[in-house]
Amino acid sequence: MSRVLVAMSGGVDSAVAAALLVDQGHDVTGVHLKLADIPGGEQVPGHGCCTLDDAQDARRTAQVLGIPFYVWDLGDTFRREVQEPFAAAYAAGATPNPCVSCNERVKYAALLDQALAAGFDALATGHHARLRRGGEPVTEPGPGATLHRGADPHKDQSYVLYMAGAGELARTLLPVGEVTKDEVRRIAEQWGLRVADKPDSYDICFIPDGDTAAYLAERVPAEPGPIVDADGSVLGGHRGVWGFTVGQRRGLGLDHHRRRFVTDVDAERRTVRVGPREDLACRWLRVQSPTWAGPRPPGGANEASVRVQVRAHGPATPARLTHDADGTLIELETPVYGVALGQAAVVYDDGDDRCLGGGRIDRAERPAGLATVR
Repeated sequence: MSRVLVAMSGGVDSAVAAALLVDQGHDVTGVHLKLADIPGGEQVPGHGCCTLDDAQDARRTAQVLGIPFYVWDLGDTFRREVQEPFAAAYAAGATPNPCVSCNERVKYAALLDQALAAGFDALATGHHARLRRGGEPVTEPGPGATLHRGADPHKDQSYVLYMAGAGELARTLLPVGEVTKDEVRRIAEQWGLRVADKPDSYDICFIPDGDTAAYLAERVPAEPGPIVDADGSVLGGHRGVWGFTVGQRRGLGLDHHRRRFVTDVDAERRTVRVGPREDLACRWLRVQSPTWAGPRPPGGANEASVRVQVRAHGPATPARLTHDADGTLIELETPVYGVALGQAAVVYDDGDDRCLGGGRIDRAERPAGLATVR
């Protein structure tokens, strides 16, 4: 069996991941990451995953399982790699996904590097995603592992792990991806873990009250500009494009008789454009510097038929991939509405199970005459 470091957030999924690995006979050590520094008075139960209570829950779980436990302070790294780019992306008119950034730069990729440097054979997490080797579940680290959707389709988190290549997957274990969320809670109860009934965390961990606009207003300068309708008429004004994202309908502050959605956020011109829902239809997009699970991109130099998911919990849409010097062009067979720059486009095989990789969207179709490059 292997020496495995388990990232323990204090939630039930990572607790059960550790328990399953103990059951399998692995030499397990738990680690809790101190990331966002949220003052006690601003912490909201059930929101975020970096509270003192979360750390205590992780420690109690380790005690029940009888495994060593540590807390690693990665707050500076988290602030530099996730929080600061998050605000900068909104100021540039994009819509970042901080959970993807966190997995890419801190909670998964960077932690895996630290685990290997510390002498562990593998890193395990509580993500709902499956690893397969030769069609069978992966219970030991080693080459040949492929990433697939989790057994529970409602909890699948393969989307946020799209950046994992063959080398990373060879040193990763994802125990809870093989079971549903209900089964996770039953396993926690069987072990007598206090987190068995703990609610899932949601919202952005460093914005526990969920008010993203207020968070950004404290960190990004006000740069007022117009809100422009599809016909070119000015419907109102705003204090910064960072307060808007493509597809947004609520909170526009418009006195208009027709329902309007944000169709484009132009930071260079400080302009927010709105229009009817049909103007959100996106039939193509590009990703720059994508990462792929295999040695070559899907299809190699040829066109590939795949499925593409552009939201963490959105559907996967049939698409065609072509690759060139500028990145990867994704042509969608049916339009996707409200594609925002800065989000991840994650590619799955045509059977919609195996994750092939993906990248950040840096161009997307917009209504005629609107800029597509950021």
